[in-house]
Amino acid sequence: MAADMNYFAEMESRIPKGKVRTRFAPSPTGYMHVGNLRTALYTWLIARKANGTFIFRLEDTDQTRQVEGATEIIYHTLAECGLDHDEGPDVGGPVGPYVQTQRRDIYEKYAQLLVEKGAAYYCFCEKCESEEDSGEFNRADDPCRNLTAEQIQSNLSAGKPYVIRQRIPHEGTTTFHDVSYGDITVENKDLDDQVLLKRDGLPTYNFANVVDDHLMGITHVVRGSEYLSSAPKYNLLYEAFGWEIPTYVHCSPVMRDQQHKMSKRHGDPSYEDLKAQGYLTEAILNYVALLGWSPKGAQSEQEVFSLPELVQAFDISGISKSPAIFDLAKLDYFNATYLRAMSPEDFAKVAEPYIRQSVKNPAIDSAAVAGLLQARCERLTEIPEKVDFFDALPDYDVAFFTNKKSKTDAQISRVMLESAIPALEALESWTMDTVHDTLISLAETLGVKNATLMWPVRIAVAGKLVTPGGAVELCCILGQEEALRRLRLGLEKLSR
Repeated sequence: MAADMNYFAEMESRIPKGKVRTRFAPSPTGYMHVGNLRTALYTWLIARKANGTFIFRLEDTDQTRQVEGATEIIYHTLAECGLDHDEGPDVGGPVGPYVQTQRRDIYEKYAQLLVEKGAAYYCFCEKCESEEDSGEFNRADDPCRNLTAEQIQSNLSAGKPYVIRQRIPHEGTTTFHDVSYGDITVENKDLDDQVLLKRDGLPTYNFANVVDDHLMGITHVVRGSEYLSSAPKYNLLYEAFGWEIPTYVHCSPVMRDQQHKMSKRHGDPSYEDLKAQGYLTEAILNYVALLGWSPKGAQSEQEVFSLPELVQAFDISGISKSPAIFDLAKLDYFNATYLRAMSPEDFAKVAEPYIRQSVKNPAIDSAAVAGLLQARCERLTEIPEKVDFFDALPDYDVAFFTNKKSKTDAQISRVMLESAIPALEALESWTMDTVHDTLISLAETLGVKNATLMWPVRIAVAGKLVTPGGAVELCCILGQEEALRRLRLGLEKLSR
């Protein structure tokens, strides 16, 4: 049956023209891993830099790999990262539907059109489903490639199941252009007749994304470099339809180390994992932006970018074809930078849930504790362990009182606490200033360096060698009664 050309003309008339249009098109197969987030970010930045349109499309044709709740996770991640979309399943738009399984009839019509053009053919061979899904076909020539019109019609009339395969030319070459990799030419004889439409009527990824990208007016296609090998077949499809080829932006892989790509299958962190590990969204986005892209010109040395600054600085010419290694230590650096740049009030808000994981006592001021932490933590998840002593004094070793740099040992520390306890007991006002001035004055009276007094006081009130604040801050936050109770316990420990 001849294709209805009015249908295709009407579909063409819907395509928006005249501005940059990009799309993020994930499959609902799990969390947003780092590579996916980078693709979404670059795609969004290209659109926003050009005052263009950013589209969210759901590629759900591979029904076997779908994970329940994955779509909601993707929406949540995009929203939390500030990567707002202008068109999509939830907001609509002029070229919907934006979910591939809802576009099933569209793919079938375009596959049939390719058959009429001689760029595709019916294949009635028995193939396994996995081969149909992947598009792999390694034989030199498919026997169905040369069936006569009568043979095809006979098979169709008999109800024989079929797939539709792309008819790749046997001769010549295909050249495609990529922003990072330049012109790449391949021999057509090295390309396989990939499956376009599966037996269940659903398209393969390689066919659906070409049809959708054209019908949605996509001008720039951002995807991983693993799709470079498929790009010639995409070009041949565009050319068979007579469509303009979009700008290809293939991004280098994000590597776990020099040899291994990051992968959900290997348990590498997703965006949700990184958030759970105590990283700020802003720090994650900033770091992910620099995984395979670098700014140019006046900003070439800049590392820290807000999202609006990334929009201004981003240029696809800065995308590298060299693999990028995901370094958690570098992400720690970015996260610490963002934590320190926050206002004290904002830091106190994000830190409070982590503080309260271990500091249950409501008498302890979480904002005051946060003030000690802001310059001293790289990840929010470090906080509970750093401040757990506020709730309960740990059982610590008396050896903690010995510190060469502070010139203390058990005997000196005992003398220091014997003097500090009555001096602090005498205070009528318990503030940072009064505690500080009392201890500094006492050190002067005792003829010792400040550290010689402060070390045993801090050890006694915290029971830890490393704390997020000094003796004065810890005493002040604990309150006079609790601080003195701990100092007396420390003196007891030293007097045994």
